[in-house]
Amino acid sequence: MKKLTKQILERDARRDIGAELLEAVREIKAGGGRRFGVRVTQASEARFKLGMSQPEFADMLGVSVRTLQDWEQGRREPSGAAKALLKVATHAPKAVRSALRAA
Repeated sequence: MKKLTKQILERDARRDIGAELLEAVREIKAGGGRRFGVRVTQASEARFKLGMSQPEFADMLGVSVRTLQDWEQGRREPSGAAKALLKVATHAPKAVRSALRAA
């Protein structure tokens, strides 16, 4: 057995997981603990309002699913016409749905 694995097993044998969980719950109830925020991007908001899957929405915009995922996760920003279409889809999803049905 590797030394590191043996050290981990010995450490874990001394732990009281139940007590650690109770302590964490008390800390959260007291307003402590780590907090994570999720930023909703315009691309994900527009897709959600249209009720489309990522592949459907990416196809509508004429981009790859990977590009849409990058926009939704904030790794990249849409530019030009895509940004304008996202804005319209966010503020008037019914108009976009109607236009897509007519096309």
